[in-house]
Amino acid sequence: MILMDGKSYRDELLIEYKERIKELDITLAIIQVGNNDASNLYIKNKIKYCNDVGIDVKYYNIDGSEKDVIDLINKLNNDDKITGIILQSPTPNMDYDMLAEHIDYRKDVDGFSKENIYKLYMNEESIIPCTVKGIIKILDHYNIEISGSNICIIGRGNIVGKPLSLALTNRNATVTLCHSKTKNLKEITKKSDIIISAVGKANIITKSMVKDGFVGIDVGINRIDGKLVGDFDFDNIKDKASYITPVPGGIGPMTIAMIIDNLIEMSIKKEN
Repeated sequence: MILMDGKSYRDELLIEYKERIKELDITLAIIQVGNNDASNLYIKNKIKYCNDVGIDVKYYNIDGSEKDVIDLINKLNNDDKITGIILQSPTPNMDYDMLAEHIDYRKDVDGFSKENIYKLYMNEESIIPCTVKGIIKILDHYNIEISGSNICIIGRGNIVGKPLSLALTNRNATVTLCHSKTKNLKEITKKSDIIISAVGKANIITKSMVKDGFVGIDVGINRIDGKLVGDFDFDNIKDKASYITPVPGGIGPMTIAMIIDNLIEMSIKKEN
């Protein structure tokens, strides 16, 4: 079993990005509505890693109305110095999806805009959602074949499951997208070369559900007795895996790195 170390790979990428960014002028705008402890931590990490590689970050905290958020987004859309915009989720007492749709798709770092998702659907990929991009990046890094593989994704959310199914299909995988209504999940996972779980339910994937030599990508984040764990029953499943990501230290660090990757891509496109 080989542990797919997202943390060390992220650190490698950050060194590479730092060199590339020397030739670019990149500014990220982060908008936060209200005050949320988890969001505060995520934003702190985003600012830290961006600053470490030479990206300037403008942080805006809003306690006003939806109109105030939209007005700020429009202002940032029209500011040529702003490369990308992140609207931090959640936005308490406000419609996040409606607000996020006001972000110019060319500055949509998260890749959630209708234009970017449509491009993904049409296999004309533009800005890919960061977690999706991180999963593909780490599979490529460990030379795991995507084309022709049977891949089971568990979780059909808009942030990971659905866009990931499109991105992997675009790379010629045979993808089964499973969810809470899927019948005979074990039959599907048993036949899968790669299993990707993004449910957020601890130990949903057990040893009896996987075949020998499978590749496991665990996107789940759960707390049990104060300990951070994923969706896989990791200790009992790891010996059947050829490659597997840990939680923490797997896909989480890759997601942060892909924010920077997307910003570099956006900056280059803007200059061209």
